[in-house]
Amino acid sequence: MEVSTIELEKAATVLKLLGDKTRLTMVKILDSNDCCVCEFVEIFKTSQPAISQHVRKLKDAGIVRETRKGQWIIYSLNRDSDYYPFTQDLLKHLPNQDYKLFELAEQGLRISCD
Repeated sequence: MEVSTIELEKAATVLKLLGDKTRLTMVKILDSNDCCVCEFVEIFKTSQPAISQHVRKLKDAGIVRETRKGQWIIYSLNRDSDYYPFTQDLLKHLPNQDYKLFELAEQGLRISCD
């Protein structure tokens, strides 16, 4: 079995991005759920521009990708990224964050794009 490796500089870039608690939590949530920026705004109780900035950094690095569904832009982990195996290895050591989306759903704030 071949182990995927990435350059040290790229690994440092990913670790720096994920060194921010908000971005790390976002990526952990995206590991099992696709989300809209407005859901992250509710989860983190922070402004839409601040959340958009976090998402843009993750997207620019190729860690997340976006898909348009009608008026919504939905973010998900970029499983085709060279960083994905590395990111997965990190995420498996973190506690599940799905409860945050469950709480949103309970408050009627989970986005339904269907």
